[in-house]
Amino acid sequence: MCPLVVWRFSDGKAGHDQQSRGLIEALARLRPIEAVELDPLPAKVALSAFYGRQSAVWRALAAPSIVVGAGHRTHLSLLAARRLRGGKALVLMRPTLPLLLFDLCLIPAHDAPPTYSNVQVTRGALNRIQPSARLNPARGLLLIGGPSAHFTWDNSNLYRQIAAVIAADPAVDWTLTTSRRTPLNFIKYLPCKERLTVIPVAETGPDWLPAQLARAGRAWVTADSVSMVYEALTAGSAVGVLEIPHKRSSRVSRGLEQLVAEGWVTFFTDWSQERRLHRPPQIFNEAERCARWIIDRWFA
Repeated sequence: MCPLVVWRFSDGKAGHDQQSRGLIEALARLRPIEAVELDPLPAKVALSAFYGRQSAVWRALAAPSIVVGAGHRTHLSLLAARRLRGGKALVLMRPTLPLLLFDLCLIPAHDAPPTYSNVQVTRGALNRIQPSARLNPARGLLLIGGPSAHFTWDNSNLYRQIAAVIAADPAVDWTLTTSRRTPLNFIKYLPCKERLTVIPVAETGPDWLPAQLARAGRAWVTADSVSMVYEALTAGSAVGVLEIPHKRSSRVSRGLEQLVAEGWVTFFTDWSQERRLHRPPQIFNEAERCARWIIDRWFA
């Protein structure tokens, strides 16, 4: 079986790379692929491709079966690559350009995508996490984000929630990590540091969180860190949401509320009534589901 040649355009943003790599790795589990990573062209250079002026770098590459990218800076390069070298143009997240320009748009449900034949709705952004068979109910993760466009912050309220979670499961070995948005004083004043292992984000590498999620039977994530909610669900952990004030109803908060309504995750307020977290009701692996759809539609 000849490998599928996949060109992946990267804008250098870690979150976008997680999505596109997650899809490519899922494709590679289904079919042999040859992946090529490329930087997006400057907008003027990409536009010139539509007049037949091809990048010298691209001429030396095998023609792609698929070109894929996430992030605004990749959009014109995806379309230019398809025009000059062929293949299917796949964009992750809702593009800033018209959706009908792409062969496939993989868009999270919370972005309210329209019903087009070239749109596949996903539950959250794709990621590189795989369902784990090594989850240990005696291992727990606390994943702390920070203030964002949709959420404010309240250290004292979070401390209260974290203390309650730890007290409810004294036999659990808890590990807490932060994010780049976490306020600098959060760890300094965390009152229960002696009852958990604290690993600041600066001390973690790109493989740290996947390795932790592969073993953590339960994970609590602050409501602002939606991508980590979906990563923990993909691993198969029982997922709780630590509540923080949101500025207003938004696509992010509505997406979380939908996950709660469908039984995927539990808000702290609901958990506090019975002190139980529930495992996901079924396997949650959006990257593999989308990869199978792509293979079945175009490359079966």
